[in-house]
Amino acid sequence: MDSRRAIRRRSAAPNPRARTIRRGAGRARQGGFSLIEIILVVVLIGGIVAFAATRILGGGDRARVNLARAQVQTLAEKVENYRMDTGRLPNALGDLVAQPGDAPGWLGPYAKDAELNDPWGTPFEYRVPGDGRPFDIVSLGADRAAGGDSVNADIRVE
Repeated sequence: MDSRRAIRRRSAAPNPRARTIRRGAGRARQGGFSLIEIILVVVLIGGIVAFAATRILGGGDRARVNLARAQVQTLAEKVENYRMDTGRLPNALGDLVAQPGDAPGWLGPYAKDAELNDPWGTPFEYRVPGDGRPFDIVSLGADRAAGGDSVNADIRVE
């Protein structure tokens, strides 16, 4: 039995080298990210955010142009409703909101004050007679000036 005790003692006795080796291997497995890895991840995330932001924010002007087109068409329909009810075209777009004194048969209001401005906050231009039509309704676009191209182009009744 003495030999068994001796074996137990040997196996129970800690080996300082074995511990050191195990700790070193454990530390290598538990190591954190290096500075270069962190910088690389931050740069990649920044690139993705920048790309997404340009796609999202760049669509705002396109959406305003589409909204202005829809508003121009809607206002044109309201002008036509006014004409069917009163027998004549309104003198100004404000006649769609409040009844003018010289408009018998007026069944409005046909529009609200807020509907008389384009998405950029500029009042729509109303012209009687129009260019080849009885009337024109025009949004001057993002630049709020006549002419232009892209989002600055004038938007008219089609």
